Amino acid sequence: MLLVVAAVGVEKRSSPPGAVPLFNGTNLAGWYSWLVDTKRDDPRHVFTVTNGLLRISGDGLGYLATEQEHSDYRLIVEFKWGATNWPWADRIGKASDSGLFLHSVGPDGNSNDGHGAFRAAIECQIMQGATGDFLLIRGTNEDGSLIAPRVTVAVQPERDAEGWPFAAFTGRQQTIERWGRVNWLNKSRQWKDESDFRGARDVEKPRGQWNELVCICQGDHITAQLNGVTVNEAHGVFPRRGKILLQCEGSEIYFRRVTLKPIARR
Repeated sequence: MLLVVAAVGVEKRSSPPGAVPLFNGTNLAGWYSWLVDTKRDDPRHVFTVTNGLLRISGDGLGYLATEQEHSDYRLIVEFKWGATNWPWADRIGKASDSGLFLHSVGPDGNSNDGHGAFRAAIECQIMQGATGDFLLIRGTNEDGSLIAPRVTVAVQPERDAEGWPFAAFTGRQQTIERWGRVNWLNKSRQWKDESDFRGARDVEKPRGQWNELVCICQGDHITAQLNGVTVNEAHGVFPRRGKILLQCEGSEIYFRRVTLKPIARR
């Protein structure tokens, strides 16, 4: 008799040839944690691994960071939202919020955002209704100098309520430096920071379902794909290499896959 035991919610698609699993499904080898209030200590067990899943509880502001820096890669992340939001980052009753930081540089806790909770980087937002937005996270280097991320994007004529553009892929180009946001292509123009917000053209799946987010970082280009759909794209990117971060920003989130495949620089 053949006995097959399936672990619910842990099944993954096979990795492409040459891909390297950054998350091994067992522990946090290759990563270290940072929280704004406790630094490299994690007394509240914000970052844990159970049954093949990496859980970020949301009880804090900070991140998991790769020990190594990376450049020129295809990064595949599979995530789903948990049920809990915390007072951290004012998440009670708000949209669940996390992020995938690309090319993060400088000392730990150097960001202007979160009073030093993060690192300067280009963030691919993971947030209900806003997954695939690009955010510029500025910070301060060891010598006190400004770390000012930069992207150039093709943009649509309209702006969101805070004046930031929506991606277009072709057409007029705009360079954004130091801080700001590039909204993903079909983000709802009526987006609100509220729990379980869904726009009419959202690509992200509802809470509790798994999503695949792919970030292709090649030279000075970054392309974001959500569940097989290209949602954002930038070039003229700075920095072009750095550590990869999984953000904790007041919301519970699970990851079952974090895989990196090196690619040739164009």
